[in-house]
Amino acid sequence: MSDIVIQVEDLFKQYRLGQVGTGSLNHDINRWWHRIRGKEDPYLKIGEENDRTSMSDSPYIWALQDINFQVRQGEVLGIIGRNGAGKSTLLKILSRTTAPTKGNVRIKGRMASLLEVGTGFHPELSGRDNIFLNGAILGMTRTEIKSKFDEIVQFSGVDRYIDTPVKRYSSGMYVRLAFAVAAHLEPEILIVDEVLAVGDAEFQKKALGKMKDVSTSEGRTVLFVSHNMIAVKSLCTTGLLMDKGRIAAAGTIDNVVFKYTASASQNITSFIEIGKESNGFTVHSVNISNNGISGNFNIEEDLTFDIKTSGVKDYESININIFFKMNDDSIIFATCSQPEKFTKGEYIFNCVIPANTLNDILYTIDIMVVESGSKILHDLKNIVSIEGAEEKRDGAWMGKFPGLLRPLNYKWMRRKIN
Repeated sequence: MSDIVIQVEDLFKQYRLGQVGTGSLNHDINRWWHRIRGKEDPYLKIGEENDRTSMSDSPYIWALQDINFQVRQGEVLGIIGRNGAGKSTLLKILSRTTAPTKGNVRIKGRMASLLEVGTGFHPELSGRDNIFLNGAILGMTRTEIKSKFDEIVQFSGVDRYIDTPVKRYSSGMYVRLAFAVAAHLEPEILIVDEVLAVGDAEFQKKALGKMKDVSTSEGRTVLFVSHNMIAVKSLCTTGLLMDKGRIAAAGTIDNVVFKYTASASQNITSFIEIGKESNGFTVHSVNISNNGISGNFNIEEDLTFDIKTSGVKDYESININIFFKMNDDSIIFATCSQPEKFTKGEYIFNCVIPANTLNDILYTIDIMVVESGSKILHDLKNIVSIEGAEEKRDGAWMGKFPGLLRPLNYKWMRRKIN
């Protein structure tokens, strides 16, 4: 018997922008007339590539085009790509919350989906009632759900609020309970969209561990969408890279993530909008600049960080930390500003990483803001991934320098002694 649990063949999904249906009576009648005669929808041939960055006169776009792949039992598939690439549309079709325009999707086994905050929950019902409701939707008996109930509540960490209507839950509590239900009610296939980013760091780590456990020890299949490449690489075995509604790459997760980070590397002058406030202190944005080489930063030039901040009051001291990490979340090194008194107003913190400090590898950046030496105001994880590059060197060493850093400013001397 085949171990393939998801088979997708020639999948297409078309939308008409800004309208429900075709947007005109003439188009609706034309579609109906073709359908009753057994002919193809006349508007399927109309439509443009789904590029959110460009304007067009065509009202039709292809959210998905020519999608073909299969997933085996126990496989953890990471689906990555830029915003608007078609990832969420694909998951909605697999979850049967929307229908494809053309193509076939074959799924074997029960499926649980976590596509957005509150998916599958009734806001007026308590957390307890929603657990039983979701179990019933998955086809489980009340006895089966009761046997898992305590485990679900304990994992979610919302014990105190389990009999409170979920409309009063925060978004993080919603996600905690929704994920716990989806993961513990034993679906053969678990689909998780970027929604886990709403949860706190402790729960994200817990959820990733649970997904890894259900795939390896219980043989269940997981489809995971995230912009956190560290989480994707640690959890997934295979990957799909989506771009403008098409599959741009498929294969092992390491190869797919490499192609994604390479294609996502634009001019290294990167502006990252943050807009996070805590205790009256806001981190507005981070601007990273460097002369760059082919979309990567030039390791033989200074790498500059400009962090725009503001405060609505005076602070005894503020200092900002920048962490450089590897894909496995291990910290290579950190640098921080001097703790200084911060008076009400707007400021830019400037940090320069000297040339020839970093190597030609991929780094992920965290930023932390600390008040009075110990109180963490902001802990901004994985704000950007950047990759180093250098011009071709002349000299004896023509290969790639090994190591996580490559400080070449050491002083070497040769002294004749005989």
